[in-house]
Amino acid sequence: MSAPKALKAETREKAGKGAARALRREGKIPAVIYGGKKPPVSISLDGHELFKLLHAGGFKTTVFDIDTGKGKERAIPRDYQRDPVKDTLVHVDFYRVTADSVVEVEVPVHFLNQEEAPGLVRGGVLNVVTHTVEVKAGVDNLPEAIEVDLKGLDIGDIVHASGVKLPKGVAFANEDPEFTIATIAAPTVVAEEQAEEQAEAEAEKAAEEAGETTEEEGAEGEASEGGEAEASDEKKSED
Repeated sequence: MSAPKALKAETREKAGKGAARALRREGKIPAVIYGGKKPPVSISLDGHELFKLLHAGGFKTTVFDIDTGKGKERAIPRDYQRDPVKDTLVHVDFYRVTADSVVEVEVPVHFLNQEEAPGLVRGGVLNVVTHTVEVKAGVDNLPEAIEVDLKGLDIGDIVHASGVKLPKGVAFANEDPEFTIATIAAPTVVAEEQAEEQAEAEAEKAAEEAGETTEEEGAEGEASEGGEAEASDEKKSED
């Protein structure tokens, strides 16, 4: 993990929607630092700087040393809210951490060595079941992403969590070790051809069964007509 990033902030004396709107008009974003058995601290951050941090990637797995103007707080972003109409950032929640803190974070999954996966080279399709995973780790071991090596995987292979090598000190938050991350599926064209072949085979089988049924009914009909003819001849003889 990289070293904590410095972040300049100002302590907010006023709270409430009106004060928050006033801050945003000034190009600032209201935020709060909570947790760690300490009272929450309301702060404001430079909107332009926060925008760059948010879109640089790994925002929610980055530990910040926040200078509030009245002291420093080490914290990690826990959540943030956007305006539902403008999609602009409106608020950020930070959670206090220490060197001993263990946190759960959501990180992206990166797939490596796709060119060395026989299944993909032969036209197979990488079916990503989950693009992000929840992991738990100490703040000094937070990964920016989880890497999945596809080398040697063929069509029909499944990437389970148990088969993924995690960085030291990192574990999946999901307790099921066999949850699926991705699969390598057959090419779409091949799958369609197989489906068509199966449909044709089923249709031929149905036709054959229908033909057998028709022949049986015909044979039964002929036998019935023969029986009736014999009965008629016998009656004439008696007469």
